[in-house]
Amino acid sequence: MTMSHRFIETNGIRMHLAEAGSGPTVLLCHGFPECWYSWRHQLEALAAAGYRAIASDMRGYGQTDKPDAIDRYTLLHLTGDMVGLLDAIDTDQAVVVGHDLGALVAWRCALFRPDRFRAVVGLSVPFQVRGPNRPSTVMPRTEKQRFYQLYFQTPGVAEAELEKDVHNAIKTTLFALSGDAPIEDPASLAMLPSEGGVA
Repeated sequence: MTMSHRFIETNGIRMHLAEAGSGPTVLLCHGFPECWYSWRHQLEALAAAGYRAIASDMRGYGQTDKPDAIDRYTLLHLTGDMVGLLDAIDTDQAVVVGHDLGALVAWRCALFRPDRFRAVVGLSVPFQVRGPNRPSTVMPRTEKQRFYQLYFQTPGVAEAELEKDVHNAIKTTLFALSGDAPIEDPASLAMLPSEGGVA
């Protein structure tokens, strides 16, 4: 199986794609903290099954552009990226598959553009309607811990800590999320110390 890589222009950004196979298009959207590489086995399996499988580095990840403005990362932007990806590869329709954050994008792709996304697969994150509260206001927090997404809400905090030693930060994060890490309480993976100290 041959896998190819290329860059496209979509929705005002330059996006990196990994592709394999030919046939009906299946678009794979990764989660956090991942990139196209998390779909490498599925790219091969889908190609072998007669599909054109495409996994991108989503906006802000891997080799895809990372706009500075925080308001350029809404679900509307991420969904627009996927619609633009289909335009860039001259494809009318695709099945969209998403994991974690990618599932949120996949659900929105099918909701907003059913003409372009004829089926959706959401992994690990079910479809949720928009509620009356801002999501960050209902995320778990205690005096000593907070939900991991809250760690990234204040610009510069996570960057300052994680960029001290990027290699170690990535290695530590991926090990903690792996099946090899000794975890007494799996739910604790979603919580981080309130005072920092992640890396």
